[in-house]
Amino acid sequence: MPSQKDITAESGAPMIPDQRRELILRQLRKHQVLSVHQLMEMFDCSHMTVRRDIALLEQEGRAYSVTGGVRIASQLHSEPSHQLKAVVELPQKQAMAKLAARLLRADMTVYLDAGTSTLEIVPYIKALAGMTVVTNDFGVVQALMDAPQVTVIHTGGQLDHSNHSCVGGLAVATLRQVVTDIAFISTSSWDLRRGITTPSALKVEVKQVAMQSASQVVLVASSSKYGTFSMYKIAGLEQFDIVISDAALAPAAADGIRKQGVELMLPSDLTPA
Repeated sequence: MPSQKDITAESGAPMIPDQRRELILRQLRKHQVLSVHQLMEMFDCSHMTVRRDIALLEQEGRAYSVTGGVRIASQLHSEPSHQLKAVVELPQKQAMAKLAARLLRADMTVYLDAGTSTLEIVPYIKALAGMTVVTNDFGVVQALMDAPQVTVIHTGGQLDHSNHSCVGGLAVATLRQVVTDIAFISTSSWDLRRGITTPSALKVEVKQVAMQSASQVVLVASSSKYGTFSMYKIAGLEQFDIVISDAALAPAAADGIRKQGVELMLPSDLTPA
């Protein structure tokens, strides 16, 4: 691990804050994760200075805070299975669904993208009259089997076995034929600079067409997926009217999203009944 002396020698002169942050990024590209104390030693600066640098880098979407340190964006090469996703972060998903429910009203046509986060929105849809749900997710369809008051349209298409959903050209063709009031889009990876991405090429156009068909587009994404990216880009964050996340989203990340002009909804926005 390089010392402050090594880094100063490399840069050739005392550093201004912008230079120090660029060098922090350079070290992160080498080491992926660094602790606050390592950075304090590297740059011979205070705990407060390092924390301020991390916050600014996170606000710009260039690095991401972790407990006791900072990491660079990490690449997701494959998505977790539906079975694994179904049992993790349930309280966070329920909190995000409660926020999503604020956007619903009777007689809406709603697109629910495949995912265990969007599945938690179903109970709020069931409680409203005249609702239509369009989805590529079999879990959503199953959850609506006992709700004859809700009209349900499944996209069909190629089965994604691990995700319990449909993808590909047939799903896209269905979505081109419908117009929705609101689309709730899920993602396995997102960050400020790249927007939402996926390791699956077959999911890209499905999500893009669902977004194009909706009057209002909402991203529902947990903070645990923030600061990760995959091979295929779906959309920039600026293409969403609203982003819904959970309470663990770092304040600096939240600031960066809001500075892009995107409305961000967090559980802290919910007022007690």
